[in-house]
Formats: sequence, C-alpha cells, structure tokens
Amino acid sequence: MFNDLHRALQKVQSALSHQLMILCATLFCVFFTSVCGIEHLQRGGRVHLDLFQSFYYVIVTFSTVGYGDYVPDIWPSQLFMIVMICVTLVVLPAQLEQLVFTFMERQKQGGTYSRHRALNEKHVVVCTTYLHADVVMDFLNEFYAHPMLQDYFVVLLSPCELDPTMRMILQVPLWAQRVIYVQGSALKDADLTRVRLAEAEACFILAARNYADRTAADQHTILRSWAVKDFAPDCPQYVQVFRPENKVHVKFAEHVVCEDEFKYALLANNCVCPGLSTLVTLLLHTSRGQEGQSSSEEWQRLYGKCSGNEIYHICMKDSNFFGEYEGKSFTYASFHAHRKYGVALVAVQPEGKRILLNPGPHHIMRKGDICFYMSITKEENSAFILAHPNPDKEMRGASIRLHRTGSSRITTTLGSTGTVALELQHTRSRSSSLAAGGGEHAAGTGVKNRLQLPRDGAAHRLSVQSMSRRPSIAPVPAVLDVLDAIRMQFEENRAEADADEQTADDGGKDDDNCSVCSDSTWHDE
Repeated sequence: MFNDLHRALQKVQSALSHQLMILCATLFCVFFTSVCGIEHLQRGGRVHLDLFQSFYYVIVTFSTVGYGDYVPDIWPSQLFMIVMICVTLVVLPAQLEQLVFTFMERQKQGGTYSRHRALNEKHVVVCTTYLHADVVMDFLNEFYAHPMLQDYFVVLLSPCELDPTMRMILQVPLWAQRVIYVQGSALKDADLTRVRLAEAEACFILAARNYADRTAADQHTILRSWAVKDFAPDCPQYVQVFRPENKVHVKFAEHVVCEDEFKYALLANNCVCPGLSTLVTLLLHTSRGQEGQSSSEEWQRLYGKCSGNEIYHICMKDSNFFGEYEGKSFTYASFHAHRKYGVALVAVQPEGKRILLNPGPHHIMRKGDICFYMSITKEENSAFILAHPNPDKEMRGASIRLHRTGSSRITTTLGSTGTVALELQHTRSRSSSLAAGGGEHAAGTGVKNRLQLPRDGAAHRLSVQSMSRRPSIAPVPAVLDVLDAIRMQFEENRAEADADEQTADDGGKDDDNCSVCSDSTWHDE
C-alpha cells in the first residue's frame, strides 16, 4: 500500500516538492529519535525528563543555543546526543544542498503557471525557439498597447535559457508582474500543461529567426502548431511563417502571418503607390508621435509627430466626428472630417458586410456603419471635442467669412485617389459572415485576403491609359458652392485689376490677353 502511495505521489509531485518532502521527513526523523532517545535514557539518571522537556532540550541543543537548564547526567545519554548531533551535521547539509540545487534549476526553467491563476486570470502563451530581446520587446509593446489587454498575462514558452539581457528585462517592474517565463518545448504535453495552454485565451507561435534556412524554420513552426492543435483544439492560434507555400499546413489557425508574402506585397504596392510601405509600417508600429521632436529639421519633427497616427474605429451613430454626415457620401464625409478635425476617414464597414477601403462617392454613410479613421488618438480621448463642443457653428461662421473675404488668391486641390473599393476580410472569417454579406461575395469563400478590382461597370475598369494618370474622385457637392462664390469674387477683382493696368500702361494688351486666356482656362477647369 505504501509503495502504491509513493508511486502516486511521484506522478503528481514536482522535483522541488519532492526534495522538500524528503527534507521535512529527515528533520522529523532526527528530532523524533533524539526526543525519544534522551527521554528514555534519562530514566536511569538523577534528572528525569518528560516528552516536552526532552523536545525542549533537543531544540535548544540543535539550535546551538545551549541554555544549560537541562543536561544529561549519565554517559549513555551524553553519548547518544553526540551521535545524533554528528548524524544531523552530515544528513541535513546534504538535503539542503539538493533542495537549493533543485530550486535553482527550477528558476532556470521558469517554474509553472498555476492552475488557480489560470482559472481566475486571463493569459496568453507565446511559443518560440529563441528568446531574442528585440523580438520579445516588440511583441510585448504591441500587445499591451491595446487598452483591452492590460489585464492579460503573457507566458513565454521556449526551450532555451534566458540570457542576461532577457533576465534584466523580466526584472523590470512593468514586465515582472505581467510576463512569466517557462522553459520547455511546445512538442511536449508536460510543458504545455505547465503553461496551462488549455485554459489560455490564445497561443502565439513566432517564427524561429535563429535558423539560416527559413524552410527548416517553418517546419519547426508547423510542428509546434500541430502539437498545440492536438493538445488544445479550442485554443486560437496566431502563427508566423516565412514561406507562402507553408501556409496550407497551418490553415486551421485563426490567423497566419506570412512574412515573405507581406513583405513582397508591400514592395509591389509601393511601386503603384509610392510611400505605401512607409505608411503601413508606421501604422503597424505603436508610436507616441514624439520621435524626432528634438531635431532641428522641420520635416523630421513633422514626420515623427505624424508617425503616431494609428487606425481606430467607431460606430457612426456614436461618433462626434462622423455622426453629422449621415446620408452623405463617403467622399463628402472624408473631406469634411479631415478639414474640421484633422482625421482621415479611410474605410467603412456597413452592417453585416465586409470592410470597404475608400469606397468613393457611391457609398452613402449610414448610422450603423463602422468608420475606420487615422488619428493621433481615438475620438473618445480627443481634446478637440472638448475644446470645440459645437463645431458646426464654427464651420458655418468660417464659410460666411470665406464668402465675404475673397480678395486673396485661393487654390483648392481635391486629392485624386481613385474610386477603387477594396474589400478586406474580418479578423475572424466564418462562413456565416460570408453568407450574411450577400451573394456578391459568395464565390469568394475560402479565398485569402487580396485586393480586388471593382465590378460596377466599365467606367471603373482599369486600362493602360487609365494607369498613366490617376482618376480624380467626384467633387464634393458642398464645396462647389463655396468655390463658386470664391471664383466670382476672384473674377471681379481680376477684372478691376486688368482695367487699372490697361489705363495706366499702353502696353498692357499682352497682359490682358494672357489674363483672358488664364480666365477662360480657369472657367473650363
């Protein structure tokens, strides 16, 4: 029976608890033997000790205090205590050494994420083969940049030991309470149990960057992903691979990020739209917009400030930026929101449909639409709303002043960005969401994220001639009224100036002809 009990305890106990149990058992045996021995032997002496007095004498003797109030007065008792002291000096240091060694090894392995914490706290598991300080810090900064993830814990699972840099990072108070390191492999069920993967909210599998052969690195990533899927089928996976051809092996994951595919797609689109790679890179990296503010160059300060722009989303009915544009076109809302608040409306998601990137003037804004915009901060934290509680009156006053003061030359340029609608899949693409989106996307089931050309008619089809120059977007209706008033005032001032020049100078005919030509050209435009 005791043998079976010992085997059962070995299965559920860790090495540290086992060594601690051995030390406690050794101490109990030494003290129990000493107490019983001295109590029994002192029966033949002049001083008789009971169990409590014997226990008190043993504690005082082993602690090297030695008060001297109780002493053995016969030689068998004295010899017995000498033997017990020698045994204690030999056995206890060896047990303590084994316990400290086991504890140090456990510290290197990072310990275990307890079941109690897994049931009461939310955590995610990050699996990687090599813990590089830059990669880990990039992940932690981007992960905790989202306000909804502040209460999550990050468990790092890696087979390699921590280097001095990583040890210093994990000792920083900001990460010491949030990040937990566990040494182990994702291919072992025992290590996956230690990180409580079954109770985790998600599992991030990062690509192995310490391999020169990226195909071999993807093979290790795929094996770890399969092991995680087999151990915890319901745990969402976010997998990073290098080669596009390896995505098919981890298609069961929630998201698969292919580094080469993303990099080459950025370079290709950068040829069509110069600067796109820089824009996407700045949007993906979290920044406070304070980079380059100490520079003497103005463009560096402006670049660093604008690098803090990020993409936020808000429902149109709850928005102060876009709520007033209900029933207006997307182009109208985007133009006026940027003019009023300095935010760039880049995409919209109608109810039950996919995200539309720059749908153009054909899309009419509804109160249930989700607006995606670029800004330094989200609308809820914007100080502009507090400083300008009623921007409509200010804009109407500004437009009236603009009608009255038209003596200065004003040049208004509407950006020519095209009307190509790009549809992006949800972060969690499901067959139900595709069915709810309508029949126009039914044929795209199972297709990965890609850019698609519009199918509204021949007017939007791209050709070789249309690629030579970008088509301009349709003019904003509300702006035309202001532009007409400015143009009429500008024509009157120009006519008066031409009349004065003709009277003062006889050679002003050439200037008048040029003025008439420019006016006719401006009218045509």
